[in-house]
Amino acid sequence: MPDRELVVLGTSSAVPTRTRNHSGHLLRWDGAGLLVDPGEGTQRQMLLAGVSASSVDVVALTHEHGDHVLGLPGVLQRRATDGATTPVPLVFPAPAAPLVGHLLGAAAHAGALALPCPVDEDGPVRGPDGEPLRVGGAVLHAVALDHRVPACAYRLVEDDGRRMLPGRLAARGLAGPEVGRLRRDGVLTTPSGTVRLEEVSERRPGQVVAVVQDTRWCDGARRAAAGADLLLCEATFADAEEGLAEPYGHLTARQAGRLAREAGARRLVLTHFSSRYPDVAPLLAQAREEHDDVVAAADLDRVAVPARR
Repeated sequence: MPDRELVVLGTSSAVPTRTRNHSGHLLRWDGAGLLVDPGEGTQRQMLLAGVSASSVDVVALTHEHGDHVLGLPGVLQRRATDGATTPVPLVFPAPAAPLVGHLLGAAAHAGALALPCPVDEDGPVRGPDGEPLRVGGAVLHAVALDHRVPACAYRLVEDDGRRMLPGRLAARGLAGPEVGRLRRDGVLTTPSGTVRLEEVSERRPGQVVAVVQDTRWCDGARRAAAGADLLLCEATFADAEEGLAEPYGHLTARQAGRLAREAGARRLVLTHFSSRYPDVAPLLAQAREEHDDVVAAADLDRVAVPARR
């Protein structure tokens, strides 16, 4: 099982179908779990997918529409039933606070189950302690989108690191524990002189996963998707219904493909399909005309985050 993967829990839009549950996506990242948009039925979908509610460390809501949030009370209560005692940070656009309060009121002992973290500006999400909120060591960021209600995309951004270069290490006579000390301290004094970390290593860009749910085409979507190794993006409509996308505040599959291409995303995962499409193969084909690496998600799929470049 990959350390970094997307577990697809639900891929429908407003109306579920026999094969597609309401929205729900769990990002597994180095042993931690980020649950985005637990729509109605998410608790059962997690059971079918073989992931426990206690594996959820952060919950993020992109906006307040019911198909993205109505499963929240059940997931929180299931965590408590499974013995989880640590409340999870619950991230959401600040204007959705009244609805979030009602959702928490539907869960027994809600105060002990979630720690509200409202988002009111773009940038790193602040956790309950006021510090940037991390999932498995990566920082969660929010970016405002353009939907019919306040909405935001999320970016999980890993810190940049350093890749050690064996040839340069050997040339300076470094091996074993010395390499670990140099990585930790940034500088190491040896019998032959001082070695600095940047002399025997190169920058290793951190990985990025982006989630762009309900939105019109907008600059926020492009900024959220920029350079993502994996981009999870809504594809509610096909080209033939492009005239519905704008007023309803959604993207077409082709727009999702274009977004991935223009933003430099590596792998695009399509989700949030309208129930009018029992077969999403045409939507996948339209997105692939814009971008090479595209997956049309199905419920209970697991999609690996691509390996480092």
